[in-house]
Amino acid sequence: QVQVVESGGGLVQAGGSLRLSCAASGRTFSNYAVGWFRQAPGKERDFVATINWSSSSTYYADSVKGRFTITRDNAKNTVYLQMNSLKPEDTAVYYCAPVITATNKIPLPNYDWGQGIRVTVSS
Repeated sequence: QVQVVESGGGLVQAGGSLRLSCAASGRTFSNYAVGWFRQAPGKERDFVATINWSSSSTYYADSVKGRFTITRDNAKNTVYLQMNSLKPEDTAVYYCAPVITATNKIPLPNYDWGQGIRVTVSS
């Protein structure tokens, strides 16, 4: 079972940047494609971005394309989400999770989502 700790969130003004980190423990992260997801207040959890195990393929939600970049460092067992040009509608709790494939974006069955990390973008 992979367990993760998300960090790097906080309060930022619109137009600003944040970099989220997702550090894995337990089983090595390098065997998995990984995704970032987010849940805004009162809404369902949505896909944000995924990356395959080798970093050769990345996918983004249309709402973040061109502003967010997902990367990974397998030596550090960590996946990152660089968020630029942040908008108030990016306000959410952000989660990372291993996914079945970067293409289908489906989290592993029975994955324990954990607490996530809150990002608040003020206007």
